[in-house]
Amino acid sequence: MPDSIGTLFFKDKQVKLLLTLNDTPREWHIADLAKEANVTYIHTTKFVNKCEEMGLISTERHGRIKRLYLTDKGTAVAKEIVTTMGKVTNNSKEEPKKKEEPQQPKKEA
Repeated sequence: MPDSIGTLFFKDKQVKLLLTLNDTPREWHIADLAKEANVTYIHTTKFVNKCEEMGLISTERHGRIKRLYLTDKGTAVAKEIVTTMGKVTNNSKEEPKKKEEPQQPKKEA
């Protein structure tokens, strides 16, 4: 993810976490996800709890360990982020349109 796009429109760490869950089909635990996304454990825990409240992630407790799963809603949000980032990245490669300079009225002699 280009730094300028990620930080301009999205919170970089949250996007990394959500896309890591979406892009890597495996059983995730908070510690593993934090390590993979290069985000602190505390930040990942807070993010997972908030996403669970919003219905983006579901968790299953097995003793002290939480297993993390993206819900259908979470998968849809992740896909929309990827789509939006792609659109912004593709548009940034286009040449900016030049503005036409207003013509000065001609002076009469």
